[in-house]
Amino acid sequence: MKSPALFITPRPSRRFATALLIACLLPPAAQAADQLPEQLVLISFDGAHDNGLWERSLKMADQSGARFTYFLSCTFLISKADRHGYKAPGQSAGRSNVGFAPDSADALARLGHIWAAHQAGNEIGSHGCGHFDGKDWSKSDWQAEFDQFGTALAQGWNDNGAEPPAGWAGFAKSGIQGFRAPYLSTGDGLYAALAENGFAYDASSVSRDPAAPDFAKPTARFALPLIPEGPKDRRIIAMDYNLFVRHSVAIETPSKSKEFEERTLAAFRSAFEMEYAGKRRPLQLGFHFVEMNGGAYWNALERFVTETCNRPGVACVTYQEAIRRLDAGNGSAS
Repeated sequence: MKSPALFITPRPSRRFATALLIACLLPPAAQAADQLPEQLVLISFDGAHDNGLWERSLKMADQSGARFTYFLSCTFLISKADRHGYKAPGQSAGRSNVGFAPDSADALARLGHIWAAHQAGNEIGSHGCGHFDGKDWSKSDWQAEFDQFGTALAQGWNDNGAEPPAGWAGFAKSGIQGFRAPYLSTGDGLYAALAENGFAYDASSVSRDPAAPDFAKPTARFALPLIPEGPKDRRIIAMDYNLFVRHSVAIETPSKSKEFEERTLAAFRSAFEMEYAGKRRPLQLGFHFVEMNGGAYWNALERFVTETCNRPGVACVTYQEAIRRLDAGNGSAS
């Protein structure tokens, strides 16, 4: 595999510079926030397992006013000792591509973070359970996975030796409204099961640019955008793992962490400014509960959220909140 080109000096991309120029040239009336749709920013995390990163993300949300969406893998609510109670379609019992909680104490700490996130106005979505590629799964296969997710969430406290907080049962029954497929891998079976189970949205698609959600489908579809990144502004899915692959061919390279952080932040800024000064379509950024390349992508995210989420006309919101705002007519153009 060819090594990625070295990035010597971080600099704003051409698209970022163009966006800033557009903003400067707009007449004052056009720049008035009350005459433009809100710029929605949707930040999500897949997996939602590492308890240390739960604490870091919740602190980030509190300090910035942002609200995040956590797409949870349900095996992290199941202790390793109880793993054989989970069986993915086509797999033997007790198998998971992402593992299980090492013990009940770890699972209970995670359940506490989930509840704290929910109470603070963040959103919990589903990422399935064992992180298998379900593109060829049937509707009934996905139904089995969703059923196991629901059971793991509803029974998580009791199964790990504790009583759930008041209100947990209602949250577990109706609080999960969104889904993101592992590997962003979808199929007809998934969409049929999502519709039958009443999911409000799916966040597994990819679009060339930031795009308004597709409400024409039985389950609304959100798409992670391809954003320009790096010295040549080559497009890439706006997700930390994809950046990790591009920057270091998915090999941990902490010695270049600061370089990768600056590249990532420049790409996020550029994508944001193009929308903020233009069509104001929702901007979606995806992350995992894994610090890659010495934390480069989480560090870039913290800086981006801090400088962006309190700007005039900007709302860093959950997917469910974005749907409410778009339904109210305050969303972006398509």
